[in-house]
Amino acid sequence: MNEFGRRSFLAGAVGVVGVAGSIGAAAVTAGLAGCGSDATGGGGGPGNGGGSAPADAPRGTGGSDEDGASDKDGASRDSGGRSREDGEVLPSELPLPAAFVAPLPIPPVRRPVDGRIEIAQRVGRARILPGLDTPVFGYDGIFPGPTIETRRDEPVTIVHHNELPVPTVTHLHGGHTPAEHDGWPLDLLLPAATEPMSWLRHGMPGNAVVGTREHVYPMRQRAATLWYHDHRMDFTGPQVWRGLAGFHLVRDAEEDALRLPAGRRELPLMLCDRSFDARGRLLYPSVDPSLRQLPGVERHWLDGVLGDVQLVNGAPWPVVEVDAARYRLRLLNAANARRYRLAWQPGGEFLQVGSDGGLLAAPVGHREIDIVPGERFDVVVDFGGYPVGSEVTMVNRLGEGRMAEVMRFRITSAATGPNPPVPDRLGTVEPLRPPAGAPTRKWRVTRGQNRRTDPHSSWTINDRPFDPSRDDATARLGEVERWLVTSDLHHPLHVHLDPFQVLSRGGRRPLSTDAGWKDTVDLRPGERLELAVRFADYSGRYVFHCHNLEHEDMAMMAVLRTAS
Repeated sequence: MNEFGRRSFLAGAVGVVGVAGSIGAAAVTAGLAGCGSDATGGGGGPGNGGGSAPADAPRGTGGSDEDGASDKDGASRDSGGRSREDGEVLPSELPLPAAFVAPLPIPPVRRPVDGRIEIAQRVGRARILPGLDTPVFGYDGIFPGPTIETRRDEPVTIVHHNELPVPTVTHLHGGHTPAEHDGWPLDLLLPAATEPMSWLRHGMPGNAVVGTREHVYPMRQRAATLWYHDHRMDFTGPQVWRGLAGFHLVRDAEEDALRLPAGRRELPLMLCDRSFDARGRLLYPSVDPSLRQLPGVERHWLDGVLGDVQLVNGAPWPVVEVDAARYRLRLLNAANARRYRLAWQPGGEFLQVGSDGGLLAAPVGHREIDIVPGERFDVVVDFGGYPVGSEVTMVNRLGEGRMAEVMRFRITSAATGPNPPVPDRLGTVEPLRPPAGAPTRKWRVTRGQNRRTDPHSSWTINDRPFDPSRDDATARLGEVERWLVTSDLHHPLHVHLDPFQVLSRGGRRPLSTDAGWKDTVDLRPGERLELAVRFADYSGRYVFHCHNLEHEDMAMMAVLRTAS
């Protein structure tokens, strides 16, 4: 037993559970012994299996000791005025695949049968790179997982079976969900094949079960683009990187009446970046590649892990054939740390119809869209503005080299069938405004002061690392609050349970991309963000956190208790 294991054992007792039973209120630690496997391989860093950067490697570009200045676009700048990423690139160990060759995959759709959906979390193999099979952690063994479709006010129970070699926690990102079904980071679903005596307990609040967990979602929420992903404390980054992510689309009558593009003209697009070892396995700089005990990444990647292969729906730089018609693109940034500034080459517009929390009141046009990890944009693109036979490339203006391109659309035929315009009015969006005397909370989302000596506390909220036994705030259900949030670098802030609205940025009006109901928003360097926040319906303990997953795993998370 290593030093971490000795400390864990001394902190609590060995847990004795039944294979189908609940471990109860005293949680199993998220970094547990006896479960890991290198089944997916590629867990270590480049070339040495352990993720160590060379001694002369450059510092992570998002984590110098000097605060970065912010330009007018909010891009972080180093002392030389150059734009810098929020992390460090992890180079692949094999030649990168050609762009615009792989066809765009569309994940299979799962709808409830008698109000239930069953999903098996298991190791699968994905053909991501030409001629190579990549082991993944997948919902139903695939990456991305199946797209779940549900309807407003029609409750659904999603039953997850853990056949993986590691514990998992499933969070419905954007879900209006009771606390016990939200995906609390310590509500572990332990592997079905586990030896009960191998799990260590040390008093953290959570409810761990073995093999199977039911998540009950009332679906009391608007139509929206949600997604589900792993949320295991300390290990979210590597487990999402290995494939535990999928779309969850909520539909309702209000959206149906708009006649937005549907069927083959509605494309869910999961954007993320990954790196690969010489055998085509996913490469990630975990301190413990087995994901059994020691959390975190090698120090060189504390600011965030950036891949050098752009994936959309699990395919590298894919291409899709479209006709000269309007298409609905549901954009999701499922990257661990990478931000995108999406645009069209050779020019064009995104007509935004929805945000994280559903339909906007009216469509908003953008030439560019900045989208941060966890964020979603629901847009309509009119490919009728391009000649048949032409090609249009979605590009990333924050990317460099190969990562400056995302995917390509080939306009192969004229439009046939219905192709109605987007209505001028979309959904009903209640303006959320804190009244006089409303509770005001101030949050500072910054680097930890002890990050050099304690990497696990590298990132903090209000100068405190995450402590699951501590409540950082208590909010009264139904009460509108004002949140004032400041940041040192780019941090995508995600709030569980309910969406919010952006009131101002730096004392000025919000960005056009801040419109509507949000649950994830880009905190820009040195800028104060003013939010209107209201929680409803469910009492309990929830988290809010940075959705740069390396920051989240390194303790940039806080606990909010809601109460009536």
